[in-house]
Parts: sequence; structure tokens; C-alpha cells
Amino acid sequence: MNKLALLVVLAIGTIAHADEGMWTYNHFPKDRVQQKYGFSPDDKWLDHLRLSSVRLAGGCSGSFVSSSGLVMTNHHCAHSCIEQLSTAQKDFVKEGFYAKGAADEVKCPEIEINQLVEISDVTDRMRRATQGLSDHKYNEAEKAEMSKIELECAGKEAQSQRCDVVSLYHGGLYNLYKYRRYQDVRLVFAPEFPIAFFGGDPDNFNFPRYDLDVSFLRVYENGRPAQMAHYLSWSPAGVKEGDLTFVSGHPGGTSRQLTIAQLEYLRDVALPERLFLLAEFRGVLTEFQRRSAEAKRISNAELFYVENSYKALRGRLGALLDKTFFASKVAEEAALRAKIAAQPDLARTYGGAWDALAKAQGELKNIRQPLAYVEQGRGFMSDLYQIAWTLVRGAEERPKPLEKRFREFRDSALPAVTQKLFSSAPIYDDLEILTLTFSLTKLRETLGADHPIVKQVLGQQSPEELASELVQGTKLRDVAVRKQLWEGGKAAVDGSKDPLILLAKRIDPLAREVRRRYEDTIEAAIKKNSELVAKAHFAVQGMTSYPDATFTLRLSYGQVKGWLENGQPVKPLTDFAGAFDRATGRPPFDLPASWLAGKPSLKMATPFDFCSTNDIIGGNSGSPVVNQKGQAVGLIFDGNIHSLGGDYGFDPALNRAVAVHSEALIHALDKIYKADRIVKELRP
Repeated sequence: MNKLALLVVLAIGTIAHADEGMWTYNHFPKDRVQQKYGFSPDDKWLDHLRLSSVRLAGGCSGSFVSSSGLVMTNHHCAHSCIEQLSTAQKDFVKEGFYAKGAADEVKCPEIEINQLVEISDVTDRMRRATQGLSDHKYNEAEKAEMSKIELECAGKEAQSQRCDVVSLYHGGLYNLYKYRRYQDVRLVFAPEFPIAFFGGDPDNFNFPRYDLDVSFLRVYENGRPAQMAHYLSWSPAGVKEGDLTFVSGHPGGTSRQLTIAQLEYLRDVALPERLFLLAEFRGVLTEFQRRSAEAKRISNAELFYVENSYKALRGRLGALLDKTFFASKVAEEAALRAKIAAQPDLARTYGGAWDALAKAQGELKNIRQPLAYVEQGRGFMSDLYQIAWTLVRGAEERPKPLEKRFREFRDSALPAVTQKLFSSAPIYDDLEILTLTFSLTKLRETLGADHPIVKQVLGQQSPEELASELVQGTKLRDVAVRKQLWEGGKAAVDGSKDPLILLAKRIDPLAREVRRRYEDTIEAAIKKNSELVAKAHFAVQGMTSYPDATFTLRLSYGQVKGWLENGQPVKPLTDFAGAFDRATGRPPFDLPASWLAGKPSLKMATPFDFCSTNDIIGGNSGSPVVNQKGQAVGLIFDGNIHSLGGDYGFDPALNRAVAVHSEALIHALDKIYKADRIVKELRP
């Protein structure tokens, strides 16, 4: 047996026994859990955990942990809210926040929370809508049918319900996810940033860790805390090494089922370009933070996002550059294609899909830059510009029949659009000018000074001149002006003389043309042929694997377990004593004053963070970790350095999820923060 074939055999054998998989709730492998751990969750158990889990629509996970709508998630998932509620005089990021009474809970400007209440299969209906179609007709029919199904699902309850048709296995299946939507979300508790991100970037994606990366929110209905029939009870003792654990959350996206041509595009083009951009932007933000304490305060969230993204994407690129790993992916695809080629009927139906996807990647490479910088906004990094863009696009799209609109303006999406559009979150001119100047500079640098779009945008001005003029001249920081333009529709937008509106109107036709080329020739081919590849997998292997992550609710299983790093064992649990030993008194290893003052009351042996073999990825941040009784035992906030390659595959020997221990949460709330109201709510 040659080396490549051996790698495939080893990979297949590993999948059968490893704690791998981000499984959908309606296809959870109960038998595998029973076989390995002697426990099989029944439907009642699964339904309760599903209804206790929530999604933060901005890209994170969470869970209900009381009957009164209390939600547990990460500090970094609520960081935008914490920062938006802060001022120069009262910085909740730096000092922390605790609502001592219900009246002190403060509404977050932009957070939406979704609770998954129902999953249904709509594959047959989607197949009928696209049957016999290809290219742009296939794409249009698919999107139109999705929008129709979602509208029928939400009906007149779009403000309180959200319905999304989700493509699974890259078009192999379609499920309809129906959510309860909560937009009145209030901040209850957040610790100080230094303990929520203790260790900073040096410790990020590493272990051991000593982070209290937690925040508590609450969902409200009709001005009162929402009453929940399903929520997680708190474990009396948490977890220890070897315990079975489940993680219920919303992994944002994986690429484990992509073809080799698609992975090569990521490795050779998309990831390097994104990393270079993030590296430059990180330097710009770091220099901006040195201007003043206020400059640092208003840009902390942006810098955190950039540093986190850079490290994560660098890990993904490293995985694709690993020759042994990539060879295993090549061998896996070759084995599947050989099986398809050996059966004439399958070869006729599916055999050309891989080559068609490779061709689409070549075409994507040719238009990727105008697509990213113009249509997808990389050249216009500004909250104010995105507001103008939404108003201009919305004025054009909303009057159209549902099936003709861009998907982001379908009826079921509009409540989220308007929540962001009418947000009361502060906008800082200095930061806006900085980010817009940087992105306009990159727009000119990437497309070239002679590109028609660059000339249309900049004219005779420099990026800094234009950015300053736009930010200082716009009225869009006023929420009332935004509402007037949104409600006034196309007539109001066409009549506006706001400089950002005028710029967005000039760019919109050019951006639409780039999008049309992408959707009609590239996206359509990718969707159609990805569906064929998925069907080829089903034809050969059946429904034995999980779909790539899609920022929809998934359940993984595993156990509390360390690993060997360079031959040395890494223990799976840390404790409070380790946090004080690690502290240096200087960022990023500085403990807050509250922790130094509260040290005498702490039990130093209390577990702090732990790692497990659960399969997670970005988007799982804030996910609850539960035991087989369905009790909360931890809070996911990170993975180890080896998990960064988890976008493309899972290594059970090395990949680890990292979580805050439930005992650390209770101990800190009780002894450090004196948050009796929350402790009693978690442990009545």
C-alpha cells in the first residue's frame, strides 16, 4: 500500500472512533457516543439542549442558564456591546460591569439572539425548483425558492421569528431552521478586560490558560425578562479529567468537504492576501492606539478582532502548507473520484464536477480583487459608509419582488438589517477617518490608480483627503436621518446630498456588475457542482459523515483530556493558583485590582480552565459545555494552537477545545465580584 493510500485508510479509521464531528441535531450519532462512552442521549435530552442553546447573530454562541432569560456567553462575544455602552468617563471594558438590580441592566444597541425551535427538511422542494437548470438560472431559482420558503415560514411574525434555509453538504441537503428572535438584549455582567483576555495575544490559541472569558446577558419580551421553559441547570461539581462532555454551539464555517482545487485557491491566493492585509491593518491600529488613552479605548475591539483573525488564518494557512496533511486530502479526493469513475452511470452524472469547480476557482482568481474591495466592502472600511451603502442598496432592493432581491434584503433578514442600521452605538470620527483612509489606500494599491473604480472613487483626491471630507461632511451619524432615508425609500435616497450617500450611489452600479459576474458565472458553477460532489459522496459513502459548519446549531461530543506536546504531557485543567503564578503585573499578564484584593478569599485549588477533545471552530465561542446530565460544566472560549487547522480536518491526538470551568465562574462571581444576584440565579 502506498503512503497516500495509507493516509486515507488511517483517516477513515480515525473518523469511526475519534471524537470528531460538528453534528446537526436531527442527525446526531447517538450510537457512536453509546459505543465509546456508554451513554446515548435520547430525543428529550437533545431537544432540551437545543432549546437551551442560542446564537448571537453577530457570530457567536451562548446558552440560557435561568428561567428568566439569563444568557451566558463570552466576554469577547459581548465586547462590542460593552464598548458601545462605555464612555471616556465610564469604561466598562476596562472596569467591568455588574447590574446589581434588574433596573440596572442596559440594552445592547446591536445584539440579536436566536433560539432554534424547529428543523425541517426542504431538500425535495429545493430540488424541484432547480431541476434541469444550470449557470445563472440555477442560482436565481435556488435563491428565489429559499426566500419563498423563508417568507412562508416567518409569515407576519418576522419581527419575532427568523427562518433560514440552510445548505448542508454544500448543496447535498437543504434544511429550514426556524428561530425565535430576541432583539431586546441587555447587559447584566462582564468582568474587566484584563481577566477576560488574560495573557492577551501571546496566550491566544494556547494552553494552559487562565481566562474568565464570560459575560451574562438577558433577553427581554415586552419590556420584561423573557420566561424560558428550557435552560441549563448548573452542575454541582463541574468536570474532571476523563469526563464525557458535549458542546452545543454554532461553528461559523469549515472547509473539510471542499475539493483540492478549492483548497489550493485558499492556500495560494485567498489566505496569503488576507494575512498581508491584516498584518498591515494591525500596524495602523497599533500606532493609532498610541495617540491617547481615548484612542486606545475606542479601537480595542477592532484591534482584538484583527489580532485574533490574523492568528487564526495563519494557523489555517499552516495546515494547508503541511505536505503530509495536504497529501492526505489529495489522496482522499483521488480515491472518491476513482470509485465514481469505475461506475459508468455515476461517472456520467458526477464525473465532471471536480473539473468544473477547478475552472470556477480560476475565474474567481481573475475577479477576486474588485469583488472583495468594491462589492464586499474591503475598500470602504467605515461604519458610516456601510450605513450609506445599506441605505442605497435597500432603496433599490426593497421594492423588488422577493425572488428578485439580493438575499441580504429578503423580508426575513430585514429586522436584523434595521437593528444595525438604527443602532445607537457611538461612531468615532478619528477612527472612521483612520480605517477609511487605510482601506481607500489599499483599494488604489490593489486595483491600480488607472482602474475606473478607483478614478470614480478618488478623483483627484488622496485617500486621507477623501476620508476626512466624507466623515466630517456626513449627517448619517444621526439615527433620525437614517430612519428618514430608510422610510422614505428610493425617493428620499435619490434626493439626498449627503456625501457618503452620493459616493455609495456612484459605486453601486459598478459593484452590482462585479457581483453579477460573480454570481452568474462563478457562484452558480460552484453551487451546482458542489451539489454534484456532495451527491457523489452520498452515492459512495452514504450519510455517514457530518456537513461542513454553516453557523447553524451543531453538537459535538468528547472528553476532558490533555495531549502530548513535543513528547511532554499537557494537563487538561488549570487552577486559580496558576493564574496568580502567571501574573506579572504588566499587560497582558496583569490581574485586575479586584482579583488582587480578593485573593485571600479564593480557594487556589479551584479549577479555572480546561481543554477537551470536542470538535469546535470559530463561532463556537460562547458555547456551553454540558455533561451527560445536560448540566452546564463549562464555557467554550478558544481552542489550542493545533485547532487552527480544524477548518480543514480534525486531529484527535492534538486538536483541543478550551473552556472556562463552571466552578471558576461561580467562585469568581461569588468571591471577587460579590454578584449574589447572578449566583442565586445560576444556583437557586
